[in-house]
Amino acid sequence: MDVNGLKEEIKVYCQEIGIDKVGFTTADPFIELKNRLERQQQLGYQSGFEEPDIDKRVTPSLLLEEPRSIISIALAYPSKMNTRVESKKGERRGIFSRASWGLDYHHILRDRLKKLEDFIITKFPDARLKSMVDTGELSDRAVAERAGIGWSGKNCAIITPEFGSYVYIGEMITSIPFEPDTPIEDQCGTCTKCLEACPTGALVQGGQINAQRCISFLTQTKEFIPDEFREKIGNRVYGCDSCQTACPVNKGKNFHFHEEMEPDPEVAKPLLKPILKLSNREFKHAFGTVSGSWRGKKPIQRNVIIALAHFKDESAVPELIDVLEKEASPVSRGTAAWALGKIGGKAALLALEKAKDQEMDKEVQTEIEKGLHFIKR
Repeated sequence: MDVNGLKEEIKVYCQEIGIDKVGFTTADPFIELKNRLERQQQLGYQSGFEEPDIDKRVTPSLLLEEPRSIISIALAYPSKMNTRVESKKGERRGIFSRASWGLDYHHILRDRLKKLEDFIITKFPDARLKSMVDTGELSDRAVAERAGIGWSGKNCAIITPEFGSYVYIGEMITSIPFEPDTPIEDQCGTCTKCLEACPTGALVQGGQINAQRCISFLTQTKEFIPDEFREKIGNRVYGCDSCQTACPVNKGKNFHFHEEMEPDPEVAKPLLKPILKLSNREFKHAFGTVSGSWRGKKPIQRNVIIALAHFKDESAVPELIDVLEKEASPVSRGTAAWALGKIGGKAALLALEKAKDQEMDKEVQTEIEKGLHFIKR
């Protein structure tokens, strides 16, 4: 088998099927990464969404028998909408992060990796292959860094020279001994703009993130969001792009290569109030195709309530009272109580006083007290 010839054929084929960048690396263990992950675990900086077994995250041989190489792929996504929608008084809008614009990227990357697998098998039928995207065991970023896709930025994202950090990445472990590519030298230099831009100080230092403080993580949780972060969330209903938009490398980077990544402005920047009334079925119909829907309706609705408080949207008071009085979820009821207090007004005060006498849940009671305190103060 001509491995070098196959590598070149793969590069050409990747361009044909809409893979914007491809790199190759060894299947050696990621020893340095293991030390970093263990340190993250000790500090309590993990999100909890990761593969819990650190050895699987750094050892390709635990995932595929006798691996010889890993192929890393990257697809560039848009950073700007071609059609803009504006948030205005009485019709306030939230925002999904750019990585949740268009079709769920997991589906897009899996489609490209499956096509690449099929191509490799036609050339080398005995090849053993294992692909993964995001939710797989390996660290996508560590693979991409070692395969020369980009360098690992201080914002903990892979930054490519061509597309900045606006890329989705995935990888394929193979039994084929491809020649590894050369990693790209770190180009962040002394720049710390991403650290300075992080609203919550989640970027502890360059290349280290405390996920428990990261807005992107917080918007995906299902519990009450701690008080210190609520006002920093603003109108984000899913994810956060602050560390990306602050990055000088990303300036002017905006690629519309893939039709399925094109955002629907009414989904990417949706009206807030209507989301509060959606049933599970309606939510799935409206948002089910985007990656930001993966945790379901409740976290998004909680974030919508926080966004309405951010705007101090008086027109939303009736909807928030409805949530306070009728919603089954304590997190939704409690967050609505807090938001009513932030917005204020006579109707909000009366609703909170009424709820104070009727609410049985202790956490919701605490949020009602907060709301009353805001209004009376």
